[in-house]
Amino acid sequence: MSGSAGGDPARAPAWSRILLKLSGEILAGGGRQVLDPEIIESLARQIGAVRRSGVEIALVVGGGNIVRGGDAIRSGHERASADTMGMLATVINALALQDHLERLGFYTRVLSAIKMEQVAEPYIRRRAIRHLEKGRIVILAAGTGNPYFTTDTAAVLRAIECDCNVVMKGTKVDGVHTADPAKDPAAERLPRLRYQEVISRNLRVMDMTAITLCMENGLPLVVFDITTPGNLQRVVMGEEVGSIVR
Repeated sequence: MSGSAGGDPARAPAWSRILLKLSGEILAGGGRQVLDPEIIESLARQIGAVRRSGVEIALVVGGGNIVRGGDAIRSGHERASADTMGMLATVINALALQDHLERLGFYTRVLSAIKMEQVAEPYIRRRAIRHLEKGRIVILAAGTGNPYFTTDTAAVLRAIECDCNVVMKGTKVDGVHTADPAKDPAAERLPRLRYQEVISRNLRVMDMTAITLCMENGLPLVVFDITTPGNLQRVVMGEEVGSIVR
């Protein structure tokens, strides 16, 4: 297995420890199935390439391809129950990512904020950091373990707890825009902006709790299109891909 770092020593990554946030919808591809094996394989290869460059990687993945809390609420479920279903869905996605990464030869650990020892280790901050130090790819599942918090907030919280240098949000769009590019063809990408600008302009980058946590802790956020193979590696190497919020 590929527990040790490789890569080009002449070119150092811009970040030494990252937290990569993925939405559950990314894993579903075009929505033809809940888990698209080709998409997950592509993501695993991108993540693996970054690990080989010596970067320590923690992952947080959403569960929207299986259960979206908002949809469950609209279907009549109570909010806390709906959010719990969503957190459990993230564990399924974490196990899928783990399987593909280990097939490629990488050491991984799934740590869950909800105890389920038969399938994942319980999330303990020091244990997560130790796994990262040993070169393992750490997949942090079940959100914060509490309802009423999004996986975006969970990603930022875990990044702060695990001393990550940056949060990278892999999406289907090429960064932060002045409007939704799917609805407004005149929307412009903003390559660099500050958190206060995100708040004042109500840009939908992450939920407000996540943005505030980033701002208060001086944690950079990069938003980029991860569906383009190689983009994750480019971001990690410091290329201007997507948008960076500081």
